[in-house]
Amino acid sequence: MRDHPVCTMSPAVSPPSRPAPVSIRATGASYTSRPFRDPPMTLRSLFVDFNSYFASVEQHEVPALRGRPVGVAPVDAETTSLIAASYEAKAYGVSTGTMVREARERCPGIAIVTARPKLYVEWHERLRKAIDRAIPIAHVGSIDEMACELVGRQRQRAAAEQIARQVKEEIAKAAPGGAIRCSIGIAPNDFLAKTASDMRKPDGLMVIEQVDLPQALHGLELRDLCGIGASMEARLHAEHVTTVAQLAAASKLVLRRAWGGIEGERMWGLLRGAWLPAAATTRSSLGHSHVLGPELRTPEGALAVLKKLLVKAAMRLRRDQLLAGAMTVAIRFVGYADRWEGSVNFDPTDDSRSLLHLLAAMLDAGRVRKRPLPGPARGVPLSVSVTLTRLAERTQTSGSLFAPAGGTRGIDAVVDRINAKYGLHKVYFGGMQAALMHDAAPMRIPFNRIPDGGIEQEAENNALWLQSLNRFKAMAEGEHRRREKERSDGRAEKPAPGRS
Repeated sequence: MRDHPVCTMSPAVSPPSRPAPVSIRATGASYTSRPFRDPPMTLRSLFVDFNSYFASVEQHEVPALRGRPVGVAPVDAETTSLIAASYEAKAYGVSTGTMVREARERCPGIAIVTARPKLYVEWHERLRKAIDRAIPIAHVGSIDEMACELVGRQRQRAAAEQIARQVKEEIAKAAPGGAIRCSIGIAPNDFLAKTASDMRKPDGLMVIEQVDLPQALHGLELRDLCGIGASMEARLHAEHVTTVAQLAAASKLVLRRAWGGIEGERMWGLLRGAWLPAAATTRSSLGHSHVLGPELRTPEGALAVLKKLLVKAAMRLRRDQLLAGAMTVAIRFVGYADRWEGSVNFDPTDDSRSLLHLLAAMLDAGRVRKRPLPGPARGVPLSVSVTLTRLAERTQTSGSLFAPAGGTRGIDAVVDRINAKYGLHKVYFGGMQAALMHDAAPMRIPFNRIPDGGIEQEAENNALWLQSLNRFKAMAEGEHRRREKERSDGRAEKPAPGRS
């Protein structure tokens, strides 16, 4: 999509004809009455999307970076991938998911900075307060996205645009210097408002009214719409839907088939400007993934990182008062499209040691001929992930009837308190040593510092950062797999020495 500062959609239609005046006569007096009409108010959502958020915060905090290409990496390593790129870097073809080494090749003057999650969460809070001075925030979608509901006269176009300008002014006051900017979309619902905000970046304003639909969307690609990724795009293609115009014209039945349920009907309504309440969701899984650095692409390194990821997940279970009853582990290997995956069901628990024993048993069962790891005989591990499922609130389950008396919950609680007070991993399981030595899969959430909002606000902010980081991790992992496959294919095609 092209970047333009400001654009609004204006319907090219003639105004409706007005009814003729009505003459009223009474007691010798004459009055003329004209029906009063409010302008149409189809706008209900104002969506704020901060541009290249992590990179923008870094440019604001370090004035020397303003106007320069900047890339933000999760760790200080040439083999990791960027989780954000400034617009100056994007002009050189550098984007989220680009490997640091490749970013330097494309843009020799780029400044690579290591991510500072604590700083991004602090700025998230400041920017929320700035927006709230212009209009109340109805929903926080992610660390850099917020939706606001327009009510009453705010739903008139002129009033909505004025509020958008006020939002930008409040952000400029909170972050003077112009490094932190946002794009704003205004539309009949949050989905269309978010889409509109993406259509004009950076620092843009886009208005889509009911009368603009669906033509205003026809210039987009399917993947430009929120909720349509690679797999959903493939499913839509199977239904002979390859453009947004075809998507907007498709029937409810077609979209229901493509989405596999009611979400297809929701999409049908959202595309037409319907104001639909957010679908009720409950957390169904919890987990972590990590792309291994070169120094950890060994069976021992992969196992150490798996253990660290699992302990992190267990700590989150205890913090959120949840128990898990199933676990899935996945390992991807360099040059292999398929991944090894194993899963196990068990009595609900949040106990770190029990989960580590289950992990060891699962890996042992998956090994063939005493290989260090399940999977290909000579496979080099590229990434690992742990996902806990069958989640239930601790107060809603009795746990295992056969668990040892007392268990180790008290030990876990003490370990969590020590790490919260003195810093993460002051006390840890020995199997995590290799991962800690190389700072693999670092816990980037400031659990040992509670923001002003208290524990509930801390949990929300941490979840927002994790949501963003996991999205970037998925992009980086895909980029790693693509690059490693290309290298593997190149080695396979290269002729052996002495052969033509």
